[in-house]
Amino acid sequence: MEIWINPACSKCRSAISLLDAEGAQYTVRRYLEDVPTEDEIRDVLERLGLEPWDITRTQEALAKELDLKSWARDDSSRGQWIKALAEHPKLIQRPIITAEDGTAVVARTEEAVRDALTRM
Repeated sequence: MEIWINPACSKCRSAISLLDAEGAQYTVRRYLEDVPTEDEIRDVLERLGLEPWDITRTQEALAKELDLKSWARDDSSRGQWIKALAEHPKLIQRPIITAEDGTAVVARTEEAVRDALTRM
């Protein structure tokens, strides 16, 4: 199990605390420092069953600067979104937990973290 976090994020800290309280074995990836590649983002999206725009923090100042809300959300623009996430990892929703069963969850709630724990 791996968790992508930004240590400054309260939801990330809450997820880590819950994983620790449950005695889970996991690896921390500080994705702002250890930036995921486009291929890694594609893999996580497949595991999540989501599209890149589904895990994009569109309220970030950078998202507004890039005018992401105007970008198309279809197959032809998927690569553009993934490239933006790889180039600007701050735009990636967090935390993301990749579970051992090959799935992943965006673990913004206690319920989502507990769901990930059941997939160990």
